[in-house]
Amino acid sequence: MIKSEFNHHFLLQIFLCALSFVYFAKALSGSYLKSTITQIEKRFDIPSSLVGLIDGSFEIGNLLIIILVSYFGAKLHRPKIIGAGFYNHLYAAFYIGCVQTAAIIGPIFGFLLGSLCAKLYVDIGFVDMDSITITQKDPQWVGAWWLGYLIAGGISVLAAIPFWFLPKHLPRPEARKDSSTSSEQSKFITEDNRERHITYQEEVKFLEMAKDFLPSLKSLFGNPVYFLYLCSSIIQFNSLIGMVTYKPKYIEQQFGQSSSKTNFLIGLINIPAVALGIFSGGLIMKKFRLNVLGAARLSLVSSVFGYLLLLLLFAMGCKNADVAGLTVSYQGTKQISHYEQTLFSECNSECICSKNEWDPICGENGITYVSACLAGCKTANGSGKDVIFYNCSCVEIPAFASRHSSAVAGSCQKGNECPKMFLYFLVVSVMTSYTLSIGGTPGYILLLRCINPQLKSFSLGIYTLAIRVLAGIPAPVYFGVSIDTTCLKWGSKRCGGQGACRLYDSNAFRYIYLGLTVVLGTMSTFLSIAVLIVLKRRYIHRNETVISSEETGITLAKSRKSDFVNSDHLIQSTYWPEKETRL
Repeated sequence: MIKSEFNHHFLLQIFLCALSFVYFAKALSGSYLKSTITQIEKRFDIPSSLVGLIDGSFEIGNLLIIILVSYFGAKLHRPKIIGAGFYNHLYAAFYIGCVQTAAIIGPIFGFLLGSLCAKLYVDIGFVDMDSITITQKDPQWVGAWWLGYLIAGGISVLAAIPFWFLPKHLPRPEARKDSSTSSEQSKFITEDNRERHITYQEEVKFLEMAKDFLPSLKSLFGNPVYFLYLCSSIIQFNSLIGMVTYKPKYIEQQFGQSSSKTNFLIGLINIPAVALGIFSGGLIMKKFRLNVLGAARLSLVSSVFGYLLLLLLFAMGCKNADVAGLTVSYQGTKQISHYEQTLFSECNSECICSKNEWDPICGENGITYVSACLAGCKTANGSGKDVIFYNCSCVEIPAFASRHSSAVAGSCQKGNECPKMFLYFLVVSVMTSYTLSIGGTPGYILLLRCINPQLKSFSLGIYTLAIRVLAGIPAPVYFGVSIDTTCLKWGSKRCGGQGACRLYDSNAFRYIYLGLTVVLGTMSTFLSIAVLIVLKRRYIHRNETVISSEETGITLAKSRKSDFVNSDHLIQSTYWPEKETRL
């Protein structure tokens, strides 16, 4: 008996460890994809809109099976013995916490892996590194993005291996004579024994369940709280997914940071803030024993304060880099608009230069030039990262206007105020991530408590499907299309055609990126207010709510508006009156 019980617990723990590892692997892969957005864009010379489509396609592989698993899986309960084991253990919450923790830790390692790979040159092992003329701080640098995919793929394969060796059912521990078996476990075991005597087709009855599919779907969308919360979540996830997808790109372009440093900071600062916010939301729910109305309020407050904090980021940006012919004149005396751009000037008229070339150099005067040719440079000395260009006719120093100056490979650093602004940005960004994440747990509780218990699994499947189809796929695409409109200088592919953007308008990029996020977040907040209003009108502000029970025939009357103790039961009895709710 002891050995059987030991095997039961041991296999259960193996299963949970394997499941946690799968969650970790999937989260790591998804976050690593986000960290490589800019690397892929530069490597394959493609616009942000196409990179967004690639990112959105990551969700497509999961879509075909979600509804079937969530609908039929809830009715099949396979394997039942594992379910019995969960229901009959109190530290169960601990198991679920382990799985969710693994899903949160995954993105941390995903972005840290992205940081590590971004430090390595894309063609490492195939080229002489001494011949590379740029460093990882240069905007043209492309890291070894492909290496992380090999690592993430290997981890995913390893995560799948344990499931090939787990039994179909957990071994059932022998019952002790001096102890009573719980009714829930007895139910599962009895049903499992019965399954041995009937065929699989007779038990499942797929045809009958399929007939209930459309009525179940109608019941879900007929629930106003569920429908409004679903719409709110879809819009909010559009906001959050778009923001997270292009956050590395925004930091690189706005503050002149390297891909490696950007991914490192996101993985080490932002993701833990999200995890802490989710934990804090659950802690608040438990400490104050919030019911469904309290959960709706907490979720709303979290969104309102989160997006208010996000507004501060509009003031935390850097000016456009001084690029001759694109943002400033060749004399460096005035800013020029998009319509005044001209890469050719009197100072480089003697040179035969291509306007499609993008190989920036930093002049001694602090201005970036698109290429050494367009800077009017005549000679160069050194090789690799140490090359220096001399006799550059377009590079003028006001104090020494009579002589031509030098330039070095790579773009010039942004203004002196940029590092300070970047620090402010990080602080507010972390606060925003934490505040918005507080509403995650209350929102999930609201989702579960506003629906018929028999439809919980199905409702979660519909919710997940809607988020992935209507947010996970389109958000990166239209965010990318919007960001592309802020490009000042497009590259050209070797085979012809438009390539990736080489230089963005920093101000326009900031307004587009943050503006889309805030507008979508505001729309989501208004829908969250609607959810709260529906809850209040239907279940709280009624003077009396009557709940009937067929078995007891008891009628309970509630006359106090402020008594919220049984509000969850009131919600259930109102949404499906044909099903009496037991108190």
